[in-house]
Amino acid sequence: MKKIIHMSDLHIGYKDFKYRFMSIIHDLRSKVPSGPSQYIIVITGDLVNDANKKGSCGDALRGLNRLKRSGFKHILVVPGNHDYGTGNKGNKKFVASFKKTFYRSDLEYPKLDIINRIAFIGLDSMAEELHWYDDLWAQGELGKKQLDRLEEILNLKKVQRCNKRVVYLHHHPFKWRPLHQLKDAGKLKKVLTKAMQKGISIDAILFGHNHEGDAHNGTWGIPRCYDAGTATLKPRSKYVSWATWFKVQSSTRVIDLNQDPAKDYRVTYTYQEKLQEEP
Repeated sequence: MKKIIHMSDLHIGYKDFKYRFMSIIHDLRSKVPSGPSQYIIVITGDLVNDANKKGSCGDALRGLNRLKRSGFKHILVVPGNHDYGTGNKGNKKFVASFKKTFYRSDLEYPKLDIINRIAFIGLDSMAEELHWYDDLWAQGELGKKQLDRLEEILNLKKVQRCNKRVVYLHHHPFKWRPLHQLKDAGKLKKVLTKAMQKGISIDAILFGHNHEGDAHNGTWGIPRCYDAGTATLKPRSKYVSWATWFKVQSSTRVIDLNQDPAKDYRVTYTYQEKLQEEP
């Protein structure tokens, strides 16, 4: 079974972070002992820092393509609040542009990929957070339509026949933060626990958004619950940087679903700010 590399919150377009991401790509290949083809990369949102900034999505896509050329053929992404706008104010037009850039299709969420008998289910945690009355903050909401479809997907025979099931999204489903949380986290919990009560395991839930990089294993009865932090170490706003609970971490993890979660490990990077860019 392939292993998973989980990273999040690249924020390409912030300062010269595209070079920092290139450095991560350069560094990552040497961190995986069995070769890139044995890994599935999952990036849980905020690929760019501001979707309004021209060139950011292109820089992010070039980075992903460079990863593929390095041998990482399976790369899964979902959008975060910055991928749909500034992070505090979103715009519905970026929903279609994100799909066009990173999926090359107008898919419907949840996004289902079955790779080596692992079902990966990607959620858009900004789906219902782009209305005029609620798009000024960094909160997330999945919405009833997406949650209903998630329940349908978990009950598909092809998903139940998989050895493992991984749910991934941007917003943190457990840890409450003012104007920062997943608003319908309780409803997500009901869908997942209902599936588990029927014997359909949820083997991991992966997310980002908070930049803290903590593990919450065992929450909701799910053995692996990981916040990947921010791979590029995007700093918090100066207005909250004084708060000790907003400590920023990079927590890119290598996950082997066949082993005990205690054997999962973090990857550390050497950031080279001016690594030469490939065409």
